[in-house]
Amino acid sequence: MEIGIFGIIIIGIIFVFLTGIRIVRPTHRGLVERFGKYNRFGMPGFNWIIPIVENMYLVNITELMVDAEPQEIITNDNLNAKVDAQVYFKVKPDEESVKYCQYNVNNYQWQIVNLARTTLRNIIGTMTLKSANSERGRINSELHTILERETAKWGLEIVRTELKEIDPPKDVQETMNKVVKAENEKIAAVDYATATETVADGQKRAEIKKAEGIKQARILQAQGEAEAIQLVNDAANKYFVGNAQMLRKLEAVEKSLMHNTKIVVSSDTPLTNVIGDMAGVVPIK
Repeated sequence: MEIGIFGIIIIGIIFVFLTGIRIVRPTHRGLVERFGKYNRFGMPGFNWIIPIVENMYLVNITELMVDAEPQEIITNDNLNAKVDAQVYFKVKPDEESVKYCQYNVNNYQWQIVNLARTTLRNIIGTMTLKSANSERGRINSELHTILERETAKWGLEIVRTELKEIDPPKDVQETMNKVVKAENEKIAAVDYATATETVADGQKRAEIKKAEGIKQARILQAQGEAEAIQLVNDAANKYFVGNAQMLRKLEAVEKSLMHNTKIVVSSDTPLTNVIGDMAGVVPIK
């Protein structure tokens, strides 16, 4: 009889021991409560609680994401914009932060969603639709700062916030698309005009350079001919004093007879006199 009671006690102890085993994963932390009052912190690994007397509540400390859900927000220029955002956060792994997320706020995930929606309305409501679309980084930064400040007592870390979309009404979107298209066409037209002007300017400079080249060539040719005449004249004055004009006439006759051209002239023409004077003969009357 005594052995039977002792066996029952052993079995009871083993059952109680097995029932109180709690295994905490590295992604979680545990809060152990005794009779509804916080008692101790459960770290990853093996933990044991007293069945019935104690309870352990597990808290996920990995990064989580909540969607702020699309909502209609009236911008400062009285346009309705459909806005959606996402918030990434996690519970800090230390004991105090895990306690705060359970004891200082009721359902912190739901609270973050509503806080993010309210904050977005306050931020975008002070901006025009155009500025809201062009300053998404500023909106994300302000949303992140406000959420961090408001959740400081919740034991949370706001990792980042992402503004998913800011969609204007359909008719406004079409108008904006037309404006963007017109601006792009204007820029393309200005670029084309600038390129055309550049090409024309290049051609103009090329023509000027070409004309200057022709002008310079003609000047050089004229200077060369003048210098040649000067040399001939100087030589004629030096070696044929007084016969410079006669020498020039003879050169003209020489060029005329270069290709055996037959020329019939009268005996009393200046040409005959020139040839005769240079040859030392007297023309026949």
